[in-house]
Amino acid sequence: MNDFDIIVYGATGFVGRRAVRYLANYAAKANLRWAIAGRNAAKLEQLAASAGNVPVFIAEANDRAAIDAFTGRTRVVLAMAGPFSLYADTLVEACVQLGTHYADITGETPWIKTLIDRFHERAQASGTRIVPSCGFDSVPSDIGAFFLARAVQRECGTDCTKMKAYFRASGGLNGGTLATMLLMFGDPKASAAMRNPDLLTPPDHAGAARIPGGRDPTMALFDGDAGTWVAPFVMGPINTRVVRRSAGLFALWNETYGERFSYQEYMSFPGPFGAALATTVAAGAVMAQASASFAPARTFLEPFVPKPGTGPTESAIEGGWYRCELFARSADGRQLTATMRDSGDPGNAATVKFACEAALALALEGDALPGGAERGGLLTPATAIGEVLVRRLQEAGTRFELTIPA
Repeated sequence: MNDFDIIVYGATGFVGRRAVRYLANYAAKANLRWAIAGRNAAKLEQLAASAGNVPVFIAEANDRAAIDAFTGRTRVVLAMAGPFSLYADTLVEACVQLGTHYADITGETPWIKTLIDRFHERAQASGTRIVPSCGFDSVPSDIGAFFLARAVQRECGTDCTKMKAYFRASGGLNGGTLATMLLMFGDPKASAAMRNPDLLTPPDHAGAARIPGGRDPTMALFDGDAGTWVAPFVMGPINTRVVRRSAGLFALWNETYGERFSYQEYMSFPGPFGAALATTVAAGAVMAQASASFAPARTFLEPFVPKPGTGPTESAIEGGWYRCELFARSADGRQLTATMRDSGDPGNAATVKFACEAALALALEGDALPGGAERGGLLTPATAIGEVLVRRLQEAGTRFELTIPA
């Protein structure tokens, strides 16, 4: 019996509190049955009071009985507490077993790979949608690629063969995100897995789903499609894996983006100082990754980075923004472009909007979701929610713009 539409787990964290505020604002205008859950009873009760006295569930991350007690009573669990490899494993297992849809904001692709190996087939059989990466990792990439690939097919009457995304953004990091990054880079096995461009791509089924990854870019370069200097995007090794999983799953379902579809992404640096900025960013990314992978360097850095539960100021979050520009080439050589953009800090404001709208779509629009009620598995935002999420984000103020050649 579903007493609730959505339960937010990890509600008292930095982005969790913002998600609670987002859903409380939604519930003030529309009917929504929701609750919050987490580990700290005092913080949860205080947060619940500020959100209209919503119900509260207390559950440690590895307490299966306590997790089951709320997971079995809701349509969707929205997990906001990371690192997810530490705090969401039992939660996902419970959702799969109880048939409860799940969404989170993780960028931990090695952990997502373990979920695919353990739960994809079971969730697929029961029609349960397990949807990691519903934050800034990796909605602009995954939903942006979906939006543009389908536009190529609709407008050109042929498939998409090549796509690249170029990011520009302004914002800050919260303590939970930094803790997750340090954890991943500090684990040699996780670091090695992250370097695999096909980490999340479905296995080759008679050639139907092999989406070639290619190596991650490591250097600054002038990109002719963007007409500007670009550098590797720090989140590219996460986002590209998610987009390739979407493309592979769609191919298995005979909904392909294109047989020769490829995807890569960068940061772009327009203007007269673009070359210098791109070169500096590329070099800094290499140094940052090397430092995070080196235990003494991590120990040195930890006192200076924000602690979990903390993040940018409200004014800094409101003053942030992002812009994702995507360039696609059709099988007959035409080029289409799309832009996805919004105001608000990418890692905090945008992430909360993406995750909450994904959870609302899963909870309230089941009949409209792609693939019908039978679609389940370890999915992606594009394959689990697709056009429904595009529409919901547009209604929530996110801009999607398409440029079609004359």
